[in-house]
Amino acid sequence: MFEYGFVTYSNAAKTAMLGVSADSLANFGAVSEQVAREMADGALQRAGADIAVAISGIAGPGGSDFKPEGRVCFALAVKTAETTTDIHAETVEFTAIGRKNVRVAACQHALALVLRAL
Repeated sequence: MFEYGFVTYSNAAKTAMLGVSADSLANFGAVSEQVAREMADGALQRAGADIAVAISGIAGPGGSDFKPEGRVCFALAVKTAETTTDIHAETVEFTAIGRKNVRVAACQHALALVLRAL
């Protein structure tokens, strides 16, 4: 059952709503596996959930040589015991296929991660 959703587009929202550390944002950037891990863990804890998925990426237009358009970082947090959480993170390069297509592909990928975890 789906109970919570967090939209944390800005770094301030990631910190305030999900507990992402300012150090991680400064050192790794919002589009990073580290930040995605912290987002997923924060969502899991704040929602009291068993599974949480996080997405952070550059849908476009734009990007840079360091973080190109179409790069999306995912994290899946799964509660494995009362105080234990397993977090898997990965980066997918969807390339510059257009903002709408990156968003659709990212959504499908995130849902597939959740389905595999179930």
